Amino acid sequence: MVYAALAVDKELQPDKVKRQMTHSNGKLAVHFEAVEARFLRASFSAFVDVLTLATKTIEEFGYGMEL
Repeated sequence: MVYAALAVDKELQPDKVKRQMTHSNGKLAVHFEAVEARFLRASFSAFVDVLTLATKTIEEFGYGMEL
């Protein structure tokens, strides 16, 4: 569920930052590459913010909530 929520959120500067996500056995793996540390830092920070929000939403409302 978290993977699906994060997969639609594309990088704003794909020429400067690349993000690859995979999931297997309930685990999410994310690989970042960037041309500069500042782009990596900004992208990773934004990703963690969305990941935290998705995790808290699942904790609050449950994994199998109806939409």
